[in-house]
Amino acid sequence: MDTTLTILGYVRSPLTNRDTAPKSGWEGAPEAWLELDPAYAPALLGLAVGQRILVVTWLHQGDRTTLQCHPRADKNRPLRGVFATRSPDRPNPLGLHEVTILEIAAPARLRVEPLEAIDGTPVVDIKSLG
Repeated sequence: MDTTLTILGYVRSPLTNRDTAPKSGWEGAPEAWLELDPAYAPALLGLAVGQRILVVTWLHQGDRTTLQCHPRADKNRPLRGVFATRSPDRPNPLGLHEVTILEIAAPARLRVEPLEAIDGTPVVDIKSLG
């Protein structure tokens, strides 16, 4: 069984740290570029500007030992298990981001919005929504 996780590329974003990044895309997250390894350029065939896609990221700054948190880091909210939140802190910190493609550039770059992932976040998959 293959248990490796392949990094396809990286997020290039004006967001530089977790503390100031929006908690989700609809909270004013900026445009960002997905800069993929050029070897994955053939995998972009069929994607189009204006299309909605899911971007799966590896939230590399997540705390993998966290199992519970206060939603939205609000101590006034009761603790919840991380599987019931969007927290980047979890046993396997995968991010799931629904974005719109704004531009496709050679060799394998996508400009998307809104994306709340910080600069340097690894991209591990892209899924079409239709």
